[in-house]
Amino acid sequence: MSELQLHDVTVNRGAGPVVSNVDLVVRPGEILALVGPNGAGKSSLLESVSGVIPHASGDIRLGGASIAKRTRVQRSRAGIAHIEQGRAIFPSLTVRENIMLTAKTEPALTEVLAAFPELEKRIDAQSVLLSGGEQQMVVLARAFAAKPRFLLIDEMSLGLAPVVFMRLLPLIQQIAASGVGVLLVEQFTHLALGIADEAMVLASGRVGHAQAPASVLADDADLLRAAYLGG
Repeated sequence: MSELQLHDVTVNRGAGPVVSNVDLVVRPGEILALVGPNGAGKSSLLESVSGVIPHASGDIRLGGASIAKRTRVQRSRAGIAHIEQGRAIFPSLTVRENIMLTAKTEPALTEVLAAFPELEKRIDAQSVLLSGGEQQMVVLARAFAAKPRFLLIDEMSLGLAPVVFMRLLPLIQQIAASGVGVLLVEQFTHLALGIADEAMVLASGRVGHAQAPASVLADDADLLRAAYLGG
């Protein structure tokens, strides 16, 4: 069993829970879109999975083994990569230098550039000079270079126009096609549902619609609206 599984996970911040009793499964090679209104607890849930913050109760399992007590570094070494909100590049470094932080070797860099050909022409450019979309490509490429088993992506579209974000969607699909399981949190709901295999809605810290094929939510606007409202 190689899935990433959450069982009855609750996450606290401050005085009480911001996420309560969440169950989900991310499978290798598939994209699970986690959507919902702002403030629903989606980012907190991802942070609890990668170990940025602790979860209060429940279990997080990777390949059948609990990682609930592992540190963030240990979870990373086990194969969980987390792209947090904002463009987490090193602006003073070139594109090559940013990617080499995880690629480590030239052959590995060559493999990454084959998957992200747009970056090859910018490889020696200082990252701060890139457009927002290009910077996010660097973030994706660096995560891909680390060869994770599971990739958590939190609001990659933040600050980007939808048309720019659409250029990143095929790259996320390509990462999943390589066998990586992707848990995608995204504000552009229908764009996320369009590339996801499965989806679930988190509303007010609780599951508004349980994990199901993404097409179920994408094709039913009333169902999606009710799920966002906790109906």
